[in-house]
Amino acid sequence: MLSIRKIGIIGRTYRHLNRYRQIITILFKYGFGDLVGSLKIDQYLEVGLQMISKKRHERLEKLSRPERIRLAFEELGPTFVKLGQILSTRPDLVSVDLIKEFSKLQDKVPPFPFSDVKEIIETELGLPPEEIFESFDKTPLASASIGQVHVALLKNGEKAAVKVQRPGIKKIITVDLEIILHLATLMERHIEEMALHRPVKIVEEFAKTLEKEIDYTIEATNIERFAGNFLSDSTVYIPKVYQEVSTSRVLTMEYIDGIKISEVEKIEAAGLDRKVLTVRGADLILKQVFDFGFFHADPHPGNIFVLPDNVICLLDFGMTGTVDRQTRENFVDLLDSVARREDPAMAVDVLLKIAIRDEEPDIRLLEKDISEFMGQYLYKPLKEIDMGELLHHMLELTFRHRLRIPPDIFLMMKALSTTEGIGLMLDPDFDMTTRATPFIKRVKAARFHPKRITGDIIRFISEHLQFVQDFPKELLEITRMIRQQKLNFRFEHHGLEKMLSTHDQISNRISFSIVIAALIVGSALIVLAKTPPLFYGISVIGIVGFLAAAMMGFWLLVAILRKGRL
Repeated sequence: MLSIRKIGIIGRTYRHLNRYRQIITILFKYGFGDLVGSLKIDQYLEVGLQMISKKRHERLEKLSRPERIRLAFEELGPTFVKLGQILSTRPDLVSVDLIKEFSKLQDKVPPFPFSDVKEIIETELGLPPEEIFESFDKTPLASASIGQVHVALLKNGEKAAVKVQRPGIKKIITVDLEIILHLATLMERHIEEMALHRPVKIVEEFAKTLEKEIDYTIEATNIERFAGNFLSDSTVYIPKVYQEVSTSRVLTMEYIDGIKISEVEKIEAAGLDRKVLTVRGADLILKQVFDFGFFHADPHPGNIFVLPDNVICLLDFGMTGTVDRQTRENFVDLLDSVARREDPAMAVDVLLKIAIRDEEPDIRLLEKDISEFMGQYLYKPLKEIDMGELLHHMLELTFRHRLRIPPDIFLMMKALSTTEGIGLMLDPDFDMTTRATPFIKRVKAARFHPKRITGDIIRFISEHLQFVQDFPKELLEITRMIRQQKLNFRFEHHGLEKMLSTHDQISNRISFSIVIAALIVGSALIVLAKTPPLFYGISVIGIVGFLAAAMMGFWLLVAILRKGRL
């Protein structure tokens, strides 16, 4: 299990010094030196910063800030690449522009040697590869930041794909996560604008997601769950998992020899039906979303193979999404209200049920924007609508109103739009909306099924009976705590820091002005009284008082002018 801790003591900071220095150097390279300065890292890494050349690399002025962040992440290595890829699915944590850039991150790294593969398999499974498998290809089929895949032949003659985790990757990730958590903590402490994006929460969410990804037993469980869902569907094939030769660091599954769904020419050459494949591929994702509530969250062409008889096969189950019944129903209501094109108020109500928010948006303005959104896209023929662009603009709309789409809802929408894109590639006349209509109707009709209504009534009565039983006890408990003076109320004010700072500034200026006035009056009295010592008949103490008042007055005037207003 990943265990990350905040870097708050010198020992652990210097333990990570070399890696910390690499990270800061790359941040400087891509023009984020101002960020490094704002974080006041020198108090933690003074020695490290002295070793960094402050000479800036090319300013990369033609690139936007999100583009430079993506390039920096690519150079920073596997942990940061994974962070970017995961954040590309989290519109509740980062902006739309960053999501677009992070979607471009490539997870391609050089393979590690077979000697390491052999050592990991022997450690995890207790025997070397040659004793477990009939044969084992030493050259990897594919390599990524977390692991790489080798083709092997099992003792029973079945061909398998063996995914082996990269050696030392857990330690590398842990060190990087501790550094990232430290940087995130400094951002919240020193940069007000960054604090709004809750960087510490982002790192904590990333750690949870990455922990699942480096545990191959979770992917194996996902595969078996999908296999169970489609057990009676002959149009879908899910690879087998060989549990007896799988662990948290080694995953052995059935090798699939098929055609990538994007390889249209090979599909036609094999005599397969593109229209049938389009329908089956669409039904596959629609069943996952609307029937099971458990779906493959990364259905890009590389993860969908075509087998003989127009059978669809899914691969790579590391990223999945889950939506409960209520969320599915809310999503269907949103689709329904948008499809009517005449009721933006209903669309807003449903959107607010789905979205996460810290404060209430301006409802009238939100209705206006949703009405314009409907008019911009939903009156066009389907072929003219770019689903990727539509999703991008919808995220911009929600972000503008400080609403955040939950990650699983976003993954669901992304999976649906990706599948539609693949469908249009195979069949230009494909209409995803028409294909989805029966599934949407089933979700809506399920609300009125007698069994569902009975269950809802029983649950409603049960919850209220429980409330009636518990409320008197809880009220007596509150009364007892008040009587024993154990109940305290604490009020916290947020967002008043700027106002309090302004008030302090006003008070300081008034106090300063009073001191200046007192100096002027006092000095005038001293001069009139001709208090010695005298210089040309004028009191020296009075002259000094006037000079001090003049200097303080000039200082106050400069401070006011620097703020841009008198």
